[in-house]
Amino acid sequence: MLVNMNDMLKPAQKGKYAVGLFNAVNLELARGIIAAAEKTHSPVIMGTAEVLLPYGPLDEVSYYLIPMAKKANVPVVVHLDHGLNKETCIKALELGFTSIMYDCSTDPYDVNVEKVKEMAEIAHAYGATIEGELGHVGDNEGSAEGSSQLADPSKYFTDPKMAKDFVEKTKVDALAIAVGNAHGAYKLPPKLDFERIETIAKTVDVPLVLHGGSGLSDNDFKKAIELGISKVNIFTDINIAAVKAEFRAFSSMDKGITDLIPAAVEAVEQEVVKKLELFSSTGKARQTVGLSDSYKEPI
Repeated sequence: MLVNMNDMLKPAQKGKYAVGLFNAVNLELARGIIAAAEKTHSPVIMGTAEVLLPYGPLDEVSYYLIPMAKKANVPVVVHLDHGLNKETCIKALELGFTSIMYDCSTDPYDVNVEKVKEMAEIAHAYGATIEGELGHVGDNEGSAEGSSQLADPSKYFTDPKMAKDFVEKTKVDALAIAVGNAHGAYKLPPKLDFERIETIAKTVDVPLVLHGGSGLSDNDFKKAIELGISKVNIFTDINIAAVKAEFRAFSSMDKGITDLIPAAVEAVEQEVVKKLELFSSTGKARQTVGLSDSYKEPI
């Protein structure tokens, strides 16, 4: 069933678990994500990001993401991650995405507030939810977001007092924070500022989002979620898992794409299941929809 982010993240925030967002730039990724969520009775968020649109145009991605979400036996949010342009965000809403992120984190604070506030009003008019970002989550070398390694990432960490002001002024439904996390694969183990996560969680009333989840340790995830993270974004891990599976299946030149597709879907499913279990969202599908009578627990 297709829902928006509030349907998922409010219960997650209260229940001290996190919902995973997994980008699905093709059908194999989407099939693996949905299969994992249904297998574990877990709510899930799937979508794409503006920087990924060269690999799967927004309208084409919507043709399979939204019908698959509606058909799924578990609650699914279809989300545009890191929307960088107003036009892209509006197009996603027009196509039926139930959630967007408008990332103006590199703009001056007042501009970030003004632009996100305007987009929040638009998203809410569509019945959709919106995520903003304060501070700036960096990019590891080779990430889909591009390479912009920060010499001193702490300069871009989210300030708790500004976070409260940002949420109150913009009316965002979720807030992405910068606490030592980065997009893409980490060359060295990241050092998350757990004290900052806890402080921000106590300062704002909206669910918090951790970007750059691929590569963090299990203990990092568990502690971050315990302290207030309600949504975790994953792409690199499932992207790599699919490719490794296809390489294993491609044993000779007489193989066709139909030999590779099942391998990729299964690998993505297995990787997503691991993350859902780690985030403690398994079995939480019913909580997502508030024990609605319309939800039938999948067998």
